[in-house]
Amino acid sequence: MNDKRYLFSLIREGEHQQQDFKYRITDASKLAKSVSAFANTDGGRLLIGIRDDGNISGVRSEEEIFMMHQAAYKFCNPEASIRFDTYHIDGRTIVIATVPPSVRRPICALDEEGNRRAYIRIADENIVASPVHLAIWRELQKPQGIMLTYDDEIRHLLSIMRGRQTLNQIVSLSRLPRYKVIGLLARLIRFNTIRWEYDTQKFLFSMV
Repeated sequence: MNDKRYLFSLIREGEHQQQDFKYRITDASKLAKSVSAFANTDGGRLLIGIRDDGNISGVRSEEEIFMMHQAAYKFCNPEASIRFDTYHIDGRTIVIATVPPSVRRPICALDEEGNRRAYIRIADENIVASPVHLAIWRELQKPQGIMLTYDDEIRHLLSIMRGRQTLNQIVSLSRLPRYKVIGLLARLIRFNTIRWEYDTQKFLFSMV
């Protein structure tokens, strides 16, 4: 498959969990959000120089290419792994930035003031990671082979789980400190006892 056919095969896929279109790069810190989201989820690729409707606009300047590198190496902490591949199609330059899933989660995007925020990729959106996701990533850094112990706090938390609930609802019902609920949910998600989903712009938690 030649470069043109390959590029158009990707464009036909549209934007999805592992693919995003970027028409122009005007702000490295905004691009870093996409890099963070891909790195913290399943990986993915950014097609830079492609409009949202799939039409080719092309990368217009060396400054845009410079900002692409800044997004990964200056505005992500820790630095994200990323590969840039350049294609020349019908007189236009397209850059595909491929971001693998990170083993050092969270990869945080930095804004211009240096504030850190982690993102995850859900469908075709970059969503700010919840406190529970941050705790899940800490859980996953713990040694393998640890067993889940059903202590009084876990049994209590499970006893108040009813359908799909937000973090705030669980905290209110459990009457446990918020930080404690976050840690317990993360542990239970790690051991596939609780699951999370994103619906109507909210993270919801329920029994498996």
